[in-house]
Amino acid sequence: MAAKRKSSPRKKKSTAIVARGKRKECIARATIKEGNGVVRINSLNLEAYQNPYMKALISEPLHIAADVVSGVNISVNVRGGGAMGQAQAARLAIARALVAYTKDEAQKEKMFERDKFLVAEDSRRVEPKKYLGPKARARKQKSYR
Repeated sequence: MAAKRKSSPRKKKSTAIVARGKRKECIARATIKEGNGVVRINSLNLEAYQNPYMKALISEPLHIAADVVSGVNISVNVRGGGAMGQAQAARLAIARALVAYTKDEAQKEKMFERDKFLVAEDSRRVEPKKYLGPKARARKQKSYR
């Protein structure tokens, strides 16, 4: 007969919270879970970003929720669009993930007071191009003389 194995108590998995942020053609998914304060965007550490404006833009929700950020790891995947749109989409996703992680309405209000687009999506999109013109609204000029 085979000996019975002792069942070891399983550790409870730390739950990860996923939040989405969109800006223009960019879509960002932020995953937040317990950790030691590492923030990565497309597997690149936030401190490695060269552009200081984009770095400050992305880290804005981190400064507002500084007490929470030291104990969590945030990983963001961003696809589509340009560099600035990706930074704004990542910013929105991080802010939404932090609000969902803390479950604190005061945190959400603090971010909303700072900037509406930290928790609310910007609904503006690029207007489609029409016929007889180079862009959406521009038309060929007429000259009668």
